Amino acid sequence: MKKITVISDTHGNIQAINRLFTVFSESDIIIHLGDTSSDGQTIRKAFPDKTYLLNGNCDLSKLGENEIVLQVENVKIFACHGDKYGVKRGYNKIAGKAEKEGCNIALFGHTHTPIEKTSGGITLYNPGTLRRYAANTYLYLVISGDKAVGKICSTEHINF
Repeated sequence: MKKITVISDTHGNIQAINRLFTVFSESDIIIHLGDTSSDGQTIRKAFPDKTYLLNGNCDLSKLGENEIVLQVENVKIFACHGDKYGVKRGYNKIAGKAEKEGCNIALFGHTHTPIEKTSGGITLYNPGTLRRYAANTYLYLVISGDKAVGKICSTEHINF
């Protein structure tokens, strides 16, 4: 069993990132989906062997990858920021890309709106945003064998 924490669109809100450090320490994989991946450097310094950073459209310093495909147990995951796949207008392009890559799951950010939905056999997750003045949400994804269960979580219950 693998536990994955996915965040996106932190836009400089290091306080929200710090609030999740206990969750990060208990995770096997941490993914920052961009905007701003430089915030992810804080996570990467603390957890270098399990942190993946993706570049977003607001990331001037490209510190991560544009896209990644991860094999986690028997589940294949496609991850990107989402802007290049037009996720503000629909999910067909990102679902198609994930399918082309042989993935079961597509992770993306960009819209700041948390979602979990299925499109063409691909499970799509957007963790939402950790930016200031927004409902701070993240995705907690558990994979066991070929089963994946995700939950959009709020940081409101987490205290310093």
